[in-house]
Amino acid sequence: MISVLLAMIWSRRGQAVTLAVLALIAVASAVAAPAYLLAVERAVAQGQIETAELDELRLVIRAANDYQVAAQSGEVVRITAAGNALDRMTGFSFVYSEEMPTLGLESTNSYASRLVFRQDVCDHLVILTGRCVSGEGDVLLGEQSAKRLKVGAGDTFVLRTARVDGRSQPPFWQPEGDPKTFTVAGTYRVPDPSEIYWGTHGYFISGPFIGPGEPLFTTDTSLNSIVRSTSLEAIDGIAAPGTLHIDRLDAVRAELAELESVTDAVPGLNLDTGIPQLFERIESGRAEARLLVPVLAVPLVLLACFSIYLTVGHGAEGRRDEIAVVALRGARWWTRWWLATGESLTAVLAGALAGCVAGQLLVNLVAASIFQGAGADPALSSLRYAPAATGTALAAALLAQRRPLFSPVSALLQRTTGGRRPIPVIEAVVVVLAVVAAAQLYLADGSLDGLGSFAPALLMLALALLTARAVLPLVSRYAGRALQRGRLGAGLAGLQLSRRPGAGRLFALLAASAAVAGYATCAVDTAAQVRDVEARLGTGAHRVITLERMPRRQLLDAVRRADPEGRFAMAVAELPTGGSAGVPGLAVDSARLPAVAYWTDSGPSAAEVAARLHPSAPERPSFTGDEIVAEVTTTEVASDRRLRLAIALSSKIGLGETVVEIGVLRNGPARYRQPLSFCAKGCWVNGIGISGLGRATETTGTIEVRGLNGISFGGWWAAQNAQVTNSPTLTVKANVRAAPSGTAWIRPPATADPLPLAVAGAGPPAGVLTSLGGDAIPAAAIARLPVVPMAGRNAVLMDLDLADRLAVDAQPAQAPQVWLGPDAPADVLQRLADEGLVASGDTSAAQVRERLDRQGPALALTFHVLAGILAALLGAGALVLTIAVDRGRRAGDLAALRAQGLPGRVVRRATLWTYPVLVGFAVLVGLLVGAATWWLTGWSLPLAGLTPPDLPAPGTPRPAILLAVAAAVLALFVAVALAGGRDLRKRTEKGPE
Repeated sequence: MISVLLAMIWSRRGQAVTLAVLALIAVASAVAAPAYLLAVERAVAQGQIETAELDELRLVIRAANDYQVAAQSGEVVRITAAGNALDRMTGFSFVYSEEMPTLGLESTNSYASRLVFRQDVCDHLVILTGRCVSGEGDVLLGEQSAKRLKVGAGDTFVLRTARVDGRSQPPFWQPEGDPKTFTVAGTYRVPDPSEIYWGTHGYFISGPFIGPGEPLFTTDTSLNSIVRSTSLEAIDGIAAPGTLHIDRLDAVRAELAELESVTDAVPGLNLDTGIPQLFERIESGRAEARLLVPVLAVPLVLLACFSIYLTVGHGAEGRRDEIAVVALRGARWWTRWWLATGESLTAVLAGALAGCVAGQLLVNLVAASIFQGAGADPALSSLRYAPAATGTALAAALLAQRRPLFSPVSALLQRTTGGRRPIPVIEAVVVVLAVVAAAQLYLADGSLDGLGSFAPALLMLALALLTARAVLPLVSRYAGRALQRGRLGAGLAGLQLSRRPGAGRLFALLAASAAVAGYATCAVDTAAQVRDVEARLGTGAHRVITLERMPRRQLLDAVRRADPEGRFAMAVAELPTGGSAGVPGLAVDSARLPAVAYWTDSGPSAAEVAARLHPSAPERPSFTGDEIVAEVTTTEVASDRRLRLAIALSSKIGLGETVVEIGVLRNGPARYRQPLSFCAKGCWVNGIGISGLGRATETTGTIEVRGLNGISFGGWWAAQNAQVTNSPTLTVKANVRAAPSGTAWIRPPATADPLPLAVAGAGPPAGVLTSLGGDAIPAAAIARLPVVPMAGRNAVLMDLDLADRLAVDAQPAQAPQVWLGPDAPADVLQRLADEGLVASGDTSAAQVRERLDRQGPALALTFHVLAGILAALLGAGALVLTIAVDRGRRAGDLAALRAQGLPGRVVRRATLWTYPVLVGFAVLVGLLVGAATWWLTGWSLPLAGLTPPDLPAPGTPRPAILLAVAAAVLALFVAVALAGGRDLRKRTEKGPE
């Protein structure tokens, strides 16, 4: 019996090999999905590590001590408490540092000089003059501080430790410790303030009440010689290359957990690290990959089993004569069963066994070419679905041969199936499951779990089956009409398609194969477009430089000096989002918007928006002097209430902003004076603030400002809590509460009323926006945008110059940035640094795109490419086997017609174009099925990365890409069909064998 079976296989070895290949693809797909997931998970980890931010590659332990408090409690926080846990952090290098605030170098006590010891500091500085620190009393002085203070190497000065006096407004520093003399050993420049060595200590942040951003670096012996007031110790751990490797993540996680438990157990000892965020992002990427890979792994396996079902059934139909002969000879049922099924089952089983190895080898090959350096990490767990896939393939082969096995001999000897079409039980089950799966996916809001994860697979298969049942009757009707009209070639081709057993299933299989390839194309191309939008609009510009905190006016003026022509650089600051009227948004130097920012094609152009954001306005009132003199008459203030007057000022020379408290107003005329060296070289007046004192709910009164350092009054306005009358004097009827929330701010005409905004989304409620100073001001939309670059679809865009004029606080710019266009020169960072701008971060749209390309969703979608290729190969393989089974009987039929006088040209048409027409319709239908399935389910796929910004992401693929893939699939199928047609024509011309 075995020899008979082997002879059968050998006589139809081409069909057996093709069937084995189909089984191989089925099992290989089941093996490749989990194996590919393992490879993707490794690639996700590697990609996130290689593109991690600096904060995610380091840790810092801090211990802050106030020695006055420690003297009373007897407790001093020792950073050495974490020493043993740090020793077990393998692969990290550690840098110890300590710092304390001091007074004496600067003439002001509005900020303290930072006296810092940091290990190996001179290796990360450029020593401009003198030498590095070596002994007690040596300090290194920053380049700009040395120029400003006219101090150089060899000069001495006295420092004292300091403590902030929180009772003063604004807070000032007071000397506390004993004086100590220091010698300037040299001056330095920091070549790269964003270097990982400097950690997150903010050494180089500058500002009006922060200092110049140039700490004094000294030795540890110098710090130990000072009687401490307060100090901050820190140990920075920096991960060496290879420490955060994909094979060491669990070890690093355990070491970090131990270190965290130690710091939690010691009060005052704090651990700060971004490594857990890196781990969390890796796990999130892996989780999304686990959702995306099965989306096409499932239809691929189903398609492979369907192809086995189709081809085995078609082959069984082609062997009806053999099975009938065996039955006529009275063979027992098991002999009949073995001879009928053994050939197919043997080929399927052989292909399944080979598929277990082929699936892993395929993943290894793909991983080596795509996930270079990560590896596939083969594991036996990849084979967990192989038995199920093998069993399903064998079951499909048995199910496909049920009719020849159980049909009577008379039915087996018939050349056509005839009779009523069978009830489509399988199709009905598939359609019902598809509807249920799609409903669950919709009701679960796109959650890819349970039956909802099978929705794309079931929908594609169901739609392919339904269209096949609808198309073939139309083909049969067309063939009948063609014969009636004398078009014999088209008629014979149509009849061959519509009346042959399994033609409908073949059409459904080819359509489903094209649908899987089309769906994969939709997913991959749409995701690529989404990542491009995230990289471009999410970043905002070709390149974004994040700066240390600085005054708004300094930011604006410095960027304009670095790029005087406005070709490549634009100053940007974020808007505050607090308060009921706050909405997210950006303040930009709008004139440079067209040259720098990425912009959408829909909505008004960047040039239009820029022209409307900054209408012409008069210059702000200003004065020069070292004091403020205000002549004010106050009336109608109740005897138990008090009003306070403040002036918001901006320095003309970039010293920042300040709010000067003029004093408490008293009824009657009075002159108020306040010394102010801040404005010795000129200040702009941003506003006059009136607020109540104490806990009174509201205070009313009339304030007439008769004079303010010689500035004129006319066109001044108030946003809230006040009514303003302009004349030669400024009269304000105020109804205010205590500062700051209850302050009424009166602004000069140089600030817009209402503020022009470009709005995306709903915009500010009731036409009110929270200004950079934190108060609510009237605003009007001058343009409606689909999105504000970087800020999102519900945000506002305003001019930074107007925003600065409207600001009435003394705070620096919020999240200051410089956006750079593609024309930025190579030395742009040096140009910015020459203007006093200290970069703390540098991000480009290309870098963001690279990070997105290495996240879980993007990496997992590479499996969709593989699935699309395998689906096309499955369709081609099923077509090869179907043609091979059909050709003997079709050749005999056509040869008989040819002998009866059928013209040769008609035979050629019938043989050459039967299957090409079939695959043409099938690919067209498959393309529509894939697109429809994408429309129904594609919205649920996590394509947009781990933390997608609120941007208008594309939801459909580019038509050209989709058509190109359809053309490639069609070309493959047509090539197979034409080759089969040529072979059939040759057999027809030779006549029956």
